[in-house]
Amino acid sequence: MCGIVGMVGENLKLEDLVTSLQKLEYRGYDSAGIAYLGDSFGVYKKKGRIDVLKNGLKQKLNDRFFVGIAHTRWATHGEPNDMNAHPHMDCKEEIAVVHNGIIENYREIREFLEQRGHVFSSETDTEVIAHLVEEEFEGDLLDAVLKAVKKLKGAYAIAVVHKNVPDTIVAARKGSPLVAGIGSGVGILASDVTPLLRFTKDVVFLEDGDVMVLRKDGFEVYNTDGVKQQRRVYHVDWDEKAAEKGGYKHFMYKEIMEDPQALVNALVGRVKNDRPFFEELEYYEELLKDAGRIRVVSCGTSYYAGLVFKYFLENHTDIDVEVEVSSEFRYKRPHIKEGDVLIAISQSGETADTLESVRLAKKHGAKIVSIVNVVGSTLDRESDVTLFMNAGPEIGVAATKTYVAELAVLYLLGLKVMEINGYWDREAEEILDKLVRMPELLENVLRKDPQIRELSEKYKDYRNFMYIGRGYGYPTALEGALKLKEITYIHATAYQAGELKHGPIALLDVDFPVFAVMPDDSLFFKTKSNVIESKSRNAPVIVLGTEGNRSLEEITGDIIHVPPTHESLYPLMMAPVIQLFAYHIADLKGLDPDKPRNLAKSVTVE
Repeated sequence: MCGIVGMVGENLKLEDLVTSLQKLEYRGYDSAGIAYLGDSFGVYKKKGRIDVLKNGLKQKLNDRFFVGIAHTRWATHGEPNDMNAHPHMDCKEEIAVVHNGIIENYREIREFLEQRGHVFSSETDTEVIAHLVEEEFEGDLLDAVLKAVKKLKGAYAIAVVHKNVPDTIVAARKGSPLVAGIGSGVGILASDVTPLLRFTKDVVFLEDGDVMVLRKDGFEVYNTDGVKQQRRVYHVDWDEKAAEKGGYKHFMYKEIMEDPQALVNALVGRVKNDRPFFEELEYYEELLKDAGRIRVVSCGTSYYAGLVFKYFLENHTDIDVEVEVSSEFRYKRPHIKEGDVLIAISQSGETADTLESVRLAKKHGAKIVSIVNVVGSTLDRESDVTLFMNAGPEIGVAATKTYVAELAVLYLLGLKVMEINGYWDREAEEILDKLVRMPELLENVLRKDPQIRELSEKYKDYRNFMYIGRGYGYPTALEGALKLKEITYIHATAYQAGELKHGPIALLDVDFPVFAVMPDDSLFFKTKSNVIESKSRNAPVIVLGTEGNRSLEEITGDIIHVPPTHESLYPLMMAPVIQLFAYHIADLKGLDPDKPRNLAKSVTVE
C-alpha cells in the first residue's frame, strides 16, 4: 500500500519524478505529492489521482531539480485530503518526509514533540517523523535519521530530504519494502522495481533495519547503530515495456492474456528427464522426505492456490496438508516442532501477515519454503528455500497471471514431494505431461474471450452471485467469487456445492445467479445434482464445464467449455475463465479493474 519514489541527480525534471510515481499507481492510493529541491525548495500535494497533481503543477513539470521525493498515499491515519497527503514537513519547512506503513507509537512521540514546541499541521502518524528528524538535526542528515528511527515503533519505509543537503536522500526500512539503484548519473529508490527500470536494472533491496544514503553516483547502507553494511546487487531481467499495457485497455486484461506465458515461465527448467526438478531444492530434499504433515500459510488468492495444493497432495499421498490464512496463523499457538516444513506463498514477498507467520514458525524450528514472484523481497531473504514464480511484473491489483504461476509451482512441488516420498507412478507421469502441455491449452481457453464477454454483458447487472464447486472445483469457486468482488463490487459468495442444502440455497431465486464449476471429474454427477437443485429455485445458472459434455445443455444454455485434462489440473485450466468473466463485467460497468477501490497490491501493514 502507498508508493514511494526518490530521485537524486542532475538534469532531472519534475516530470521525471511524477512519471516515475505513476508507475506505482497500481498499489492503491487516495492522494499524491512531491517535494523537490531545485532553484527553491518546494512541496506540492493533492487529494486524488496523480493526474490532479500534474494538472496543478502545470508548467512546473519542466522545472529542474537536484533531489526529490514523491508519494502516493492510502489513508491509515486521517482522512484523504490535501493536508494529510505526503510529503510532510517540519516546523522550519526545511525537511520533507514520505512514509509507507504505520507508526504505532506516534501519539506518544507527538505529545513529546508538542511539549518541545513543535507545531503539527496534519492528522497523520507520518508527520512525527519529520519533526523527529528536525529535533535531531545538527547538520548531518544521516545522523538525524538514525537517531529518529530508533524511536519509531511499527512498520515503515521512509525517504527524507533536507533543503540544505542538495545531493542526498536518506531512506530507511522496517517491515515495508524499498529498493534502490544507480543509473546514468541518477540515484533512484522506490517501493518496488518498476520505476527503476527506466534508469537501471541493477538494484539493491533494503533489509529491515537498513538506513541508506543515496546519491547520484552511489549509495551506502548502515544499520540503525550507524555501522556500514554490505548489500547484494540484483540484476532484474524485466524491461520497462513489461510493465506497460502493451496496447490493452487495462493492465489486468493484458496480464490475463499473459497467463500462458506465465505458466511457461514457471515451468521452464523445472522438468528434467520427465521428472519435476528444482535446482533450489537440491540440498533440501531431506526436508520434504518422510514428511507426515506440511503447513501452508498465505492470504487471499494465494490461500486458494494453497488449497489446490492441499487437495492435490492429499489425493495422491498419505501426507496431511494444513492450509491456513496468515492473519490467523500468526496469532495462534503453532503446533510446530523442529524440522517441520512451512510453505509460505506471497506474490510480492512483502505480505505483512505472511511474513509474521514465517517468523513465528521459524522461532519454533520450522524450515521455510517460500513461493514468491519478487527476487530479493523480504520473504525471499528470510526463507530457507525460495521457489520463484517467474511471472514478471503484475501491475493490476487483482492477481491473475501470478495465480497461474503459483499453481504451476505448487503442482510441480507436489509432484516433487510425491517423487521424494515414493509415490511416483504412471498417474504422476500423466499429470506432469499434461502440465507441460497446458500453455497451449490455455491459449485455446483465451480464444473464448468474446463468448465470455457476451455472458458478462448478460450478467453484469445482477447484484449477487453464488459460485459453487466440489473437490478441485471449490478453490476455483472461491477464487472466482473473490475476483468478482474485488473488481466489480458485486456481492459474491462461494460454497462447496454439497453445502447448498445446509443453508445457502435459501438465498437463491431469479435474482441470484449461480456460477457452477463442474468439469468432467470424479464428482461431476454430484455437482450436477446440486446445480439442478439451484435451477429448480429459478436461479440463473452459468456452467464452467468440459468440452464434449452434452449433458450440460440439460441445465443451461450459458456454458463456458474448457479442454479436457487431468481432474487435478482443472483449477489451472479454468483460471483464465473466472478472471475474464470478472474483468469484462468490471469493464462493461465502467469500472477500472486495475485500481479497485479500497484495495492495494501489497498488503504490507496489518
